[in-house]
Amino acid sequence: MAAAARSLAPLSSASASLGRGLARASARIAAPSPSGLLPVRALALRGRGRSSFAATGAVMGKAGIVGADAGMDAVQRRLMFEDECILVDEQDNVVGHDSKYNCHLMEKINSGHVLHRAFSVFLFNSKYELLLQQRSATKVTFPLVWTNTCCSHPLYRESELIEEKYLGVRNAAQRKLFDELGIQAEELPVDQFIPLGKMLYKAPSDGKWGEHELDYLLFMVRDVKLNPNPEEVADIKYVNRDELKQLLKMADAGEGGIKLSPWFRLVVDNFLMGWWDHVERGTLAEAVDMKTIHKL
Repeated sequence: MAAAARSLAPLSSASASLGRGLARASARIAAPSPSGLLPVRALALRGRGRSSFAATGAVMGKAGIVGADAGMDAVQRRLMFEDECILVDEQDNVVGHDSKYNCHLMEKINSGHVLHRAFSVFLFNSKYELLLQQRSATKVTFPLVWTNTCCSHPLYRESELIEEKYLGVRNAAQRKLFDELGIQAEELPVDQFIPLGKMLYKAPSDGKWGEHELDYLLFMVRDVKLNPNPEEVADIKYVNRDELKQLLKMADAGEGGIKLSPWFRLVVDNFLMGWWDHVERGTLAEAVDMKTIHKL
């Protein structure tokens, strides 16, 4: 498809692509992918039984969805109210769950009660180029910014709460790489995701929305077929180190309006180039440190 073809274009096309807004695509709901070692189930654990309508009512009160968020894209609104994020403390212990909507309200974030588990995938091809995506224009937080391959949340469901060998986060990463980039599950075996570390950060998106996440950083080297979902992704691009450095310079200079996600920039500034050395040498296992939670 056209988006996939653009992924092979020179980096200089990134600036031009930012100027193109995506027409809002018809609301398509992507079918969930298999989770690999365990099936992804629609039903979550106890406490998840309330309907999406009840969850919506709890957030919006008498105003309902119509009102303050009436302009929100239909697909993104569904995800905000139906998805339940995993709440954790600063030591990454599960303490509860809440809607994606509540977890990304700055009012709630500033109250200190919606720190939630997240993941960021860094997918490299066999030429050791990193796959980047530009988030879609309809994203509620950080629309149209460039970021790493995939960034999302494990949900409060059995298959994504598994602590052993970080299988819950790995299952969630496999699910979202299908949802966002159309990568089939069989191309992304969950045991091939390498968790390298964790970081805790907080970042505002605008006056209303933001992020407060304990983020698992997952690496994989694999050639895959891409079929991006325009509701989630505006553009994609493989970059080598020099092309990434050029993109950083363009973002720092404000050239072409290019912006990077705050979590991606934190990883770039603190870890990425050293980890990229391990990618090229095939020694990623030597870089693993899942005991430290880096507060950035």
